[in-house]
Amino acid sequence: MLKPPVLLIHGMWSTPATFDRLRPVLEEAGHRTHAPCILFHDRPVSLPPHAALGELSITAYVDHLVAEAGKLGAPPVILGHSMGGLLAQMVAQRIPHAGLVLLSPAAAANSQSPSLDPFRTLKSVVLKWGWWEQPTLCDEAGARWGIFNGVPEDVTRREIDALVWDSGRVLAEMALPPLFGNVTRVDYARLNQPALVVVGLNDRITPPGIARATARNLTGRIDYQELPGAPHWLFWGELEDRVTAMVVDWLKTLS
Repeated sequence: MLKPPVLLIHGMWSTPATFDRLRPVLEEAGHRTHAPCILFHDRPVSLPPHAALGELSITAYVDHLVAEAGKLGAPPVILGHSMGGLLAQMVAQRIPHAGLVLLSPAAAANSQSPSLDPFRTLKSVVLKWGWWEQPTLCDEAGARWGIFNGVPEDVTRREIDALVWDSGRVLAEMALPPLFGNVTRVDYARLNQPALVVVGLNDRITPPGIARATARNLTGRIDYQELPGAPHWLFWGELEDRVTAMVVDWLKTLS
């Protein structure tokens, strides 16, 4: 029996490099992988952002990813981290899929969980007038406090240096859905395939309440995992090994 391919979707201000260590393990386990770069996330922050990026809607990201999923030739397991976890859900409601893996997922319009932690992480962005129609970048202080808290300094430095520009419009659509047309609302009746949801209990940008709300809304078989002491960034050291093992073991349950 052929194993389903895996579509991997990175998060806000990130790139497909997020999955550089996970992909070989998945492929060794028999899964083809595809980790597309979200629109305009392919230039380093040392270069000016693409002129169209600031006002680009999350629906453009989803359209692009739906087209990328079509290249796999079979219904994929869709794995996403952070914003990628929300995008995974939005893609899954549009295409046949074999399952979902949501790591530290961002909130859909109908899976919100109020918390002040994301504001503290993002205050350098959201206190600037007009941020919702401009390219955005999380500053180092916010990233250290809310994304890489507890992560070793060498990893933190490398990942902060690798951050890229993202869309202010997309951030606004996720953070303030009623003011931006609720375009991030997910039809959970369509998400009835098995799902693995994983979140760190020290996640400060997509707090655990979001993952809990998401897991409650999903309509398929759910495996829900909370990781004590783990931050938003799951891709380092023994924590990454543990999450990778969870994903591989869960994928085995699909066959």
